[in-house]
Amino acid sequence: MMKKSIGIGFVGGGFITRFHIQSLIGVRDCEVLGVMSRTKSSAEESASLARTIGVGEAKAFETVTDMVAHPDIDALWICAPNFTRIEIMEEIVEAMESGKGQLIGITCEKPLGRNVKEAKKVLELTQRVGLLDGYLENQVFAPSVTRGKEIIWSRGAKATGRPYLARAAEEHSGPHMPWFWEGELQGGGVLNDMMCHSVEEARFMLTDPDKKRDSLTPLSVNAYASCLKWQRPEYAKILSQNSGGKTDYLKRPSEDFARSLIEYKDEEGQKIVVETTTSWCFVGAGLRLSMELFGPEYSMFVNTLDSDLKVFFSRKVAGAEGEDLVEKQNAESGEMPVVSSEVDTYGYTAENRHMVESFLAGKRPQENFSDGLAVTELLMAAYMSVEQNKTIQFPPPGLDDFIPAVAKGEWNPNN
Repeated sequence: MMKKSIGIGFVGGGFITRFHIQSLIGVRDCEVLGVMSRTKSSAEESASLARTIGVGEAKAFETVTDMVAHPDIDALWICAPNFTRIEIMEEIVEAMESGKGQLIGITCEKPLGRNVKEAKKVLELTQRVGLLDGYLENQVFAPSVTRGKEIIWSRGAKATGRPYLARAAEEHSGPHMPWFWEGELQGGGVLNDMMCHSVEEARFMLTDPDKKRDSLTPLSVNAYASCLKWQRPEYAKILSQNSGGKTDYLKRPSEDFARSLIEYKDEEGQKIVVETTTSWCFVGAGLRLSMELFGPEYSMFVNTLDSDLKVFFSRKVAGAEGEDLVEKQNAESGEMPVVSSEVDTYGYTAENRHMVESFLAGKRPQENFSDGLAVTELLMAAYMSVEQNKTIQFPPPGLDDFIPAVAKGEWNPNN
């Protein structure tokens, strides 16, 4: 008998988990029943949020296995740090194979792995126990992106031909938690952390709605990366202080700026191009997501800071620092855009609705771990391009075993 509602457990209790929980206000037929985190206080905080906003009677769990074993938890959302992906997946598989519990599906936040080997391992473990899998790439589900694609392909592409150039960017002032800044823990710097969004969003926009994502074949990747702001002594000192002295950007930086150019061919052999830019050194109102799409007789533009709501506070209005107007907010005075519902604008609500509906229907989500693996392969090719200072023909030899120098603590653009 098909289930009518999905019980969700979150692995990880931090910032991104709370984003997902808030988005579930707009998703039917699911409830948050559990949160597990190595930091018990964060698990309890996120579980309390779920109860407070009415999306489930969540409680904090001690282990991932305990959530798998809970009879009413049907799916897990993995939102824990990048360096814990394999450990979490192995615990899930062990719990299921030893008969402690069963799940319908699993989702995982970006990136699927810190490198190709890890991403393949996550996919392999998931398939081994027959789980449905959803890759949590929220920007593919952003309403402006999905509606824009619908209009462009039904009108512009139908009349004059497919789009051939997509530009995507994500920029803000830097991550929330110290581990994000550590190349060895995160898997890289801003290229790994945020270009994953831009690469997949652009690939989605350029894919014919009637065809699968792999109808586009990557041909080459050219990339550049540097540390423009956070290796400066005054800013490196801030990172060191925030991490209790662990993060040393003078000696072991991660890139805070990166760009890439990816060339594809479509199913008819036509070349199409993706340009991406990503930055942790952007100074503006806050997080800026932008998307541009171009075809023979049309174009499309999205910029999340071109919001429909703006406020102004004079210098006499004093207040504590916060992120109540926009994620990664950089100021509390002046004229500022307000993203009135970030969980909707950035795609979290539609993303989670799709995952829940897919799991209830027993179908693999349209955005899945195969897509997460494809993104990881492109990002690792981009790191290869950075290190070799040349265009990389795709797929390059050695891609499965490649680990970026920044992820080994060996990259420094000043040397």
